[in-house]
Amino acid sequence: MSLPPEILKKVKLLEISTRKMVNNLFAGEYNSAFKGQGMTFSEFREYVPGDDVRTISWPLMARTGKAYIKKFDEEREMTLMLAVDVSGSQDFGSADYFKGEVITHIAALLSFSANKNKDPVGLLLFSDQVEHYVPPKKGVGQVHRILRDLYYFQPRSRRTKIAPALEHLLGVLKKKANVFLFSDFLDSGFDAPLRMMGKRHDCVAVLVRDPAELELPSMGLVDLHDAETGEVVTVDTSSTLFRQQYRKHMLKNWENCDVELMRAQVDRIEVRTDQDFVAPLIQFFQRRNRR
Repeated sequence: MSLPPEILKKVKLLEISTRKMVNNLFAGEYNSAFKGQGMTFSEFREYVPGDDVRTISWPLMARTGKAYIKKFDEEREMTLMLAVDVSGSQDFGSADYFKGEVITHIAALLSFSANKNKDPVGLLLFSDQVEHYVPPKKGVGQVHRILRDLYYFQPRSRRTKIAPALEHLLGVLKKKANVFLFSDFLDSGFDAPLRMMGKRHDCVAVLVRDPAELELPSMGLVDLHDAETGEVVTVDTSSTLFRQQYRKHMLKNWENCDVELMRAQVDRIEVRTDQDFVAPLIQFFQRRNRR
């Protein structure tokens, strides 16, 4: 399927800006933070005094009359899976970017870093259902496909339900992977599958928030449109009492979300649409490397 020129242009511009960042500062942090599992055979080397005798290849010694040891290297390859919330609330933003755009930029950084590390990358888009799944694969062509899907894909549903997406990944990911779960997490009931995901895989919750979700500006009578349900409510934003109640309601939602993430016991990164969203990522990798 041919894509609109504006989508292709967006992908190209994002690739240019992201590649520069990856080459300059990001790939090293990613490479150090995520290590592959186990060891892979590299080559045979002639035994020298001091080598571990348990690594001697006895069949090869029987054939050649000389002692050789098996040399192993750390297995570096690690699958990166991006699980991205594409519900209606991702189309919100009061600063330079919508929440969905911030997610796309971070996904691009991670994808190009994984590609530089020769790791396969996959994508899962979800709303209150699994919308789209791209199995992990290596190569820059796979990264381009993922970025095009993030820009171009139109979800069937506007609502959010995180648990079905996690349950789907638990079913399809057979080997341990690095899973980044992107959402504003305006949902509940996902702590159990997320905790299971954290036990089987290296899972990171990337929480995207916008300041206007907490602090409504005073603009008089305003129609508030719920992007997920389609409901429209007229409110008086000039009312101090209403703004206080709204803030209290949102803080409660955020607190409930934080409780579920704590129960799940997975790593988390919080990014904001009005701030540098690369810095929290780098800080997270640096913390992991120190740990």
